[in-house]
Amino acid sequence: MEIPITSLSAGTEAVVVTLLGHGCTFQRRLRTMGIREGKSLKVVAIHPLAGPLVIEVDGRQITIGRGIAQRIMVQVK
Repeated sequence: MEIPITSLSAGTEAVVVTLLGHGCTFQRRLRTMGIREGKSLKVVAIHPLAGPLVIEVDGRQITIGRGIAQRIMVQVK
């Protein structure tokens, strides 16, 4: 079942299934951060009041905004 990464709680591990961005700039931006289909990631922290999410990909922590995070569809491990 595919869900947006914003639906996960801190400490949850998941695999990226699809990126829901139509523009190549959006896709390129996420791919340069290491976020692409088939990659494993872990939600490290979720900031309150619609703040950003901190995720870990390949041992690096990345902060992404909620708008972008809503478009990253994952499957929980």
